[in-house]
Amino acid sequence: MLPIELINGKGSIRKLAAWSRAHAVTHHRMGQDQTKQQIEKGLQLYQSNQTEKALQLWMKVLEKSSDLVGRFRVLGCLVTAHSEMGRYKEMLKFAVVQIDTARELEDANFLLESYLNLARSNEKLCEFHKTISYCKTCLGLPGTRAAAQLGGQVSLSMGNAFLGLSLFQKALESFEKALRYAHNNDDAMLECRVCCSLGSFYAQVKDYEKALFFPCKAAELVSDYGKGWSLKYRAMSQYHMAVAYRLLGHLGSAMECCEESMKIALQHGDRPLQALCLLCFADIHRSRGDLQTAFPRYDSAMSIMTEIGNRLGQVQVLLGVAKCWVARKALDKALGAIERAQDLAEEVGNKLAQLKLHCLSESIYRSKGLQRELRAHVVRFHECVEETELYCGLCGESIGEKNSRLQALPCSHIFHLRCLQNNRTQSCPNCRRSSMKPGFV
Repeated sequence: MLPIELINGKGSIRKLAAWSRAHAVTHHRMGQDQTKQQIEKGLQLYQSNQTEKALQLWMKVLEKSSDLVGRFRVLGCLVTAHSEMGRYKEMLKFAVVQIDTARELEDANFLLESYLNLARSNEKLCEFHKTISYCKTCLGLPGTRAAAQLGGQVSLSMGNAFLGLSLFQKALESFEKALRYAHNNDDAMLECRVCCSLGSFYAQVKDYEKALFFPCKAAELVSDYGKGWSLKYRAMSQYHMAVAYRLLGHLGSAMECCEESMKIALQHGDRPLQALCLLCFADIHRSRGDLQTAFPRYDSAMSIMTEIGNRLGQVQVLLGVAKCWVARKALDKALGAIERAQDLAEEVGNKLAQLKLHCLSESIYRSKGLQRELRAHVVRFHECVEETELYCGLCGESIGEKNSRLQALPCSHIFHLRCLQNNRTQSCPNCRRSSMKPGFV
């Protein structure tokens, strides 16, 4: 309402304009405060597992608020919530809108955060090349306050994408960079996430001791610093421990950790983690030789993986199913599962999965006595080994054929630990070879 002296014409036009500006600023601040309160209320609902109510409240804020900063923040909440629920396509949609909002704000800090969310969205949808591209965009932005806070998360997302493409050296470089960010900024939460990714890394290259060490380290961080954290961090570390314990043959411990992770995933409606736990349960039962129990677990995992769009997870499920069919001597059914898995693995660009599938196909065709098909898969297997650089630069043997202790040099090239100890090398043989000119090789 206008002051009475302005209504009666006693104030000047200049005073009226000044009052209007002050009133507009006050109204804008009130709008900002109201938006902030609604976002906080949504967060409280979300943290108390009233997810749908939180989403409805945030969507109302998004529809009604004209405050760009408030809209940016609520879009961030929607991105995170949809990520944890496994609604990756919706996550990507909100990340794209957030980019547009950041551009309107013309602030590099907001732009960095929104590009990171775009990278994460594509990572979840197994669009790994896009993830790497958006991460590089983040790293190419001018130095900002957000860069110091989010640089480690950018490196982690990039590492996960490189791991998804089976580019192991680049993945390790990114994870180690993310770990340095975590240590330099005393960010135990980021360190926990990186340790889980390193657990997955070493599980894939078959150093099972390190595959267990890193998620155990993550669990320690949760125990020491995680009182105010989301339980998802505990669940995440327990899942990765379960995977490592299974690979080491400690099936009882694997089952205990997986059950703990699944319990938290169910409480929080974390569909992606539920799918991973179901896959782990199935693998444990398969390792025990209990195929009758394994098959329905694989089916349940596949259902959720398909629903959320985790194509790499689907490949892992189909690989487990194929191994079950091989164990039952149903080789044609195994080949059917392998064919579906191979298409998906090529689609997402995961070379390690392709390598494993060619290896399994090779053993099937050998038992069938089909030499032409056998030779084709042997050739593709060796091509995948070359493409992933999964071999020791000292002994020449493949890394990842069996459980063995590995060591990464500062350049992130990986070797058998025994080979490095025997050769006592001071520099990386792989780097030395690549730096030599072709005429001198």
